[in-house]
This record gives sequence, C-alpha cells and structure tokens, in this order.
Amino acid sequence: MLLLRSLLFNFFLYSGITVVFLVALPSLFLPSKITLLFGKFLGHYVVFLVRIFLKTKVEFKGIENIPKDKKYFVASAHQSMFETFALQSVLDYPVFILKKELLKIPLFGLYLKKIKSIEIVRDTTTKENLNFFDKVAKTIENENRPLLIFPQGTRVKVEDKVPFKKGAGRIYETLNICCVPVALNSGKVWPKEGMIKYPGKIIVSFLKPIEPGLNRDEFLKNLEMKIYDEIRNIS
Repeated sequence: MLLLRSLLFNFFLYSGITVVFLVALPSLFLPSKITLLFGKFLGHYVVFLVRIFLKTKVEFKGIENIPKDKKYFVASAHQSMFETFALQSVLDYPVFILKKELLKIPLFGLYLKKIKSIEIVRDTTTKENLNFFDKVAKTIENENRPLLIFPQGTRVKVEDKVPFKKGAGRIYETLNICCVPVALNSGKVWPKEGMIKYPGKIIVSFLKPIEPGLNRDEFLKNLEMKIYDEIRNIS
C-alpha cells in the first residue's frame, strides 16, 4: 500500500508540475507577479497531494509570527522537497537562493530567473560569489517580498543536527531586518532519500522573529537553538 500511494503521489506530483510549467509559458513574457502566482499554486497543489495520496495532515503553526508591515527574511529547516513548494502557499512570493546549476535546467531555469532567484556557486569561493551579499541586499531592498533561505545548506534527516552555514549570519547582518525561523518535520513523511513516502502529520512551525542587532555568531547560535528545539518538540 505504501508503494502504491507513493507511486500515485509521484505521478501526480511530476505530471502536475509539467502541466503547470507548460501552462505558465506565456507568463515568461508578462510581469513576474504572474509567474509567481503559478509558484503559489504549486505550493497549494503539493499540500493537497500530500493530504490526498499520503493521508497526511499538514499543519502550519505560528503564522501570526510572520510580519505584516515590515521587511523580513525566513530561515527554514530543510528535510524534504515538501517545504520548497509548501512554504510558497503561506509566504508572499518568496525570493529563493539556489545553486547556480539549477538555472541551467531547460525551462525550469527560465522560471527561476523570471522570479528573480539569486544564484550562488556552493561550497567554493569564486569571483561569481564576491558580490553575492550585495546582490541579496539589493534584491530584497527593491522587492516587496521576503527572502527564503535554508541555513542547513541541503536536505537533512529529521534527527540530524548539522551546523548552520555561516552565510546565514552574513545575510542577517547585511539585510539588517528580522528573521523568522521555521522548524518542520517533513522528512518523516517525505524523506530526502528513496521513493517511498509515509503517512503521518507534517507540522510547519513559524517561530517568533529574531530581531536585527545581534552579531552574526550570536544570531546563528540563536537560530540553531530555536529551530532544533522546536523540531524536537514536533517530531
């Protein structure tokens, strides 16, 4: 039964993404807000598929902690593909930071560029990364949209407590705006490895913002503590 549910889920997930990509083609020639609407639709679509095919309830907690009248960025735990879609259903059209290689994927890369995603060459120091933080600051200053980062750097297992990337601290200092931490347990239902998905309950918890003013090391320590403590509570 798990295998059948997983196969149906994967079929409708990838076929749905393909259909949306094709339908959204005209948006590449329209204002970016139109393209962003398709991303939000995919967020709701993935939450729907999880509920229907995996018999998994999805709960978003602490939405009241998302600022309504000031700029902010979101630092989320990363255990699954789930949150890359689902967070778009709650947040107001987030700006993504992503691997530069993703921009080279046919069609998908065009959409990422259209919505002003910010690329980075991971795990290396190159000339292309020298102005990265300036690019982040300029983008967030000009866009009325929150930045979304995954400070663990990659998907990890629910029980793993990897140190957060120091770049998250640099972003916090550079932007000088509050950060909303997000804890979740999506890896219990949709693990980073393997095809099988599991029934259960996914909790996405938006925690109280960390206000600007800390140094980057204090911020990272605070962020890690908040997220990992909450993951332990909801898992």
